[in-house]
Amino acid sequence: MNDKMSLEELENMRKRLIFRSEHRGTKEMDLLMGSFAKAYVPGFTEDQLREYESILTQNDPDLYNWITGQEDPPPSIVALEIFPKLAAHRFVRSGT
Repeated sequence: MNDKMSLEELENMRKRLIFRSEHRGTKEMDLLMGSFAKAYVPGFTEDQLREYESILTQNDPDLYNWITGQEDPPPSIVALEIFPKLAAHRFVRSGT
């Protein structure tokens, strides 16, 4: 049985996941994952944060292809509650 995280631990995890999302290594993934994380991670539950963290362990080429629909993701990724939200997310640059 997992112990629940404190509010401080949850907030630190959110910050860490947002940072990791914005610093993936390629500009496309930085923008895609970073914008998704900023939009959704602050509202994620602890379980959703753990799911998202598991997604972030995937390599960028595979993850990019799954999100953009170029390849079918493996069943372990499809089974995650948040993957459809990630796949539906579209980066929109704000006006300058």
